[in-house]
Amino acid sequence: MIFVKTTAQLFKALGDETRLRIMALLVNDQELCVCDIMAALELPQSTVSRHLSYLRNTGLVDDRRHGVWMYYKINRKKIEHAPDLLGLLKAMLFGAGQTVEDKRRLKEHLSTKATRTCG
Repeated sequence: MIFVKTTAQLFKALGDETRLRIMALLVNDQELCVCDIMAALELPQSTVSRHLSYLRNTGLVDDRRHGVWMYYKINRKKIEHAPDLLGLLKAMLFGAGQTVEDKRRLKEHLSTKATRTCG
Protein backbone atom coordinates (compact mmCIF):
# COMPACT_ATOMS: atom_id res chain seq x y z
CA MET A 1 0.00 0.00 0.00
CA ILE A 2 2.84 2.40 0.77
CA PHE A 3 4.35 1.84 -2.68
CA VAL A 4 1.07 2.75 -4.39
CA LYS A 5 0.74 5.92 -2.32
CA THR A 6 4.35 6.89 -3.05
CA THR A 7 3.87 6.25 -6.75
CA ALA A 8 0.70 8.33 -6.78
CA GLN A 9 2.58 11.21 -5.10
CA LEU A 10 5.35 10.92 -7.67
CA PHE A 11 2.94 11.15 -10.59
CA LYS A 12 1.04 13.97 -8.94
CA ALA A 13 4.33 15.89 -8.71
CA LEU A 14 4.92 15.28 -12.41
CA GLY A 15 1.35 16.26 -13.28
CA ASP A 16 2.15 19.96 -13.49
CA GLU A 17 3.56 21.69 -16.57
CA THR A 18 6.02 23.88 -14.66
CA ARG A 19 7.38 20.95 -12.66
CA LEU A 20 7.78 18.92 -15.88
CA ARG A 21 9.68 21.83 -17.43
CA ILE A 22 11.99 21.91 -14.38
CA MET A 23 12.53 18.14 -14.58
CA ALA A 24 13.36 18.48 -18.29
CA LEU A 25 16.14 20.92 -17.36
CA LEU A 26 17.50 18.64 -14.63
CA VAL A 27 17.02 15.26 -16.31
CA ASN A 28 20.54 15.12 -17.79
CA ASP A 29 22.20 15.16 -14.36
CA GLN A 30 22.67 18.88 -14.43
CA GLU A 31 22.72 20.76 -11.13
CA LEU A 32 21.11 24.16 -11.47
CA CYS A 33 20.72 27.19 -9.28
CA VAL A 34 17.26 28.68 -8.77
CA CYS A 35 18.39 31.70 -10.81
CA ASP A 36 19.29 29.39 -13.71
CA ILE A 37 15.85 27.80 -13.68
CA MET A 38 14.19 31.23 -13.40
CA ALA A 39 16.07 32.42 -16.49
CA ALA A 40 15.25 29.30 -18.50
CA LEU A 41 11.55 29.25 -17.65
CA GLU A 42 11.13 33.03 -17.55
CA LEU A 43 9.23 32.73 -14.27
CA PRO A 44 9.59 34.65 -11.00
CA GLN A 45 11.64 33.28 -8.12
CA SER A 46 8.57 32.66 -5.97
CA THR A 47 6.95 30.44 -8.61
CA VAL A 48 10.14 28.47 -9.33
CA SER A 49 10.90 28.01 -5.63
CA ARG A 50 7.37 26.81 -4.89
CA HIS A 51 7.57 24.15 -7.61
CA LEU A 52 11.08 23.12 -6.59
CA SER A 53 9.88 22.77 -3.01
CA TYR A 54 7.09 20.47 -4.20
CA LEU A 55 9.57 18.36 -6.17
CA ARG A 56 11.96 18.26 -3.18
CA ASN A 57 9.19 17.26 -0.76
CA THR A 58 8.20 14.45 -3.11
CA GLY A 59 11.85 13.37 -3.21
CA LEU A 60 12.35 13.84 -6.94
CA VAL A 61 15.08 16.46 -6.50
CA ASP A 62 17.86 17.06 -3.99
CA ASP A 63 19.00 20.49 -2.95
CA ARG A 64 22.09 22.08 -1.50
CA ARG A 65 22.77 25.59 -0.31
CA HIS A 66 25.71 27.64 -1.54
CA GLY A 67 25.68 31.05 0.09
CA VAL A 68 22.20 32.49 -0.37
CA TRP A 69 21.41 30.35 -3.42
CA MET A 70 19.93 26.88 -3.61
CA TYR A 71 21.06 24.34 -6.18
CA TYR A 72 18.93 21.43 -7.37
CA LYS A 73 19.50 18.13 -9.12
CA ILE A 74 17.58 14.91 -9.77
CA ASN A 75 17.44 12.58 -6.76
CA ARG A 76 18.68 9.36 -8.34
CA LYS A 77 18.01 7.33 -5.18
CA LYS A 78 14.31 8.20 -5.23
CA ILE A 79 13.94 7.23 -8.87
CA GLU A 80 15.97 3.98 -8.49
CA HIS A 81 12.79 1.94 -7.94
CA ALA A 82 11.49 3.20 -11.28
CA PRO A 83 14.56 3.11 -13.54
CA ASP A 84 12.56 3.68 -16.71
CA LEU A 85 11.04 6.90 -15.38
CA LEU A 86 14.00 9.11 -16.34
CA GLY A 87 14.20 7.49 -19.75
CA LEU A 88 10.49 8.09 -20.24
CA LEU A 89 10.82 11.73 -19.16
CA LYS A 90 13.75 12.24 -21.51
CA ALA A 91 11.91 10.64 -24.43
CA MET A 92 8.67 12.52 -23.87
CA LEU A 93 10.19 15.93 -23.16
CA PHE A 94 13.20 15.84 -25.49
CA GLY A 95 11.65 17.44 -28.55
CA ALA A 96 8.72 19.22 -26.93
CA GLY A 97 8.62 22.81 -28.19
CA GLN A 98 8.45 24.39 -24.74
CA THR A 99 11.34 22.38 -23.30
CA VAL A 100 13.49 23.01 -26.37
CA GLU A 101 12.98 26.74 -25.87
CA ASP A 102 13.65 26.43 -22.11
CA LYS A 103 16.92 24.62 -22.81
CA ARG A 104 17.93 27.25 -25.37
CA ARG A 105 17.34 30.03 -22.84
CA LEU A 106 19.23 28.06 -20.17
CA LYS A 107 22.22 27.59 -22.48
CA GLU A 108 22.23 31.30 -23.30
CA HIS A 109 21.93 32.21 -19.61
CA LEU A 110 24.75 29.85 -18.57
CA SER A 111 27.06 31.19 -21.27
CA THR A 112 26.81 34.70 -19.80
CA LYS A 113 26.69 33.54 -16.19
CA ALA A 114 30.40 32.67 -16.19
CA THR A 115 31.13 36.38 -15.92
CA ARG A 116 28.63 37.09 -13.15
CA THR A 117 27.04 35.52 -10.12
CA CYS A 118 23.44 34.58 -9.48
CA GLY A 119 20.94 37.27 -8.83
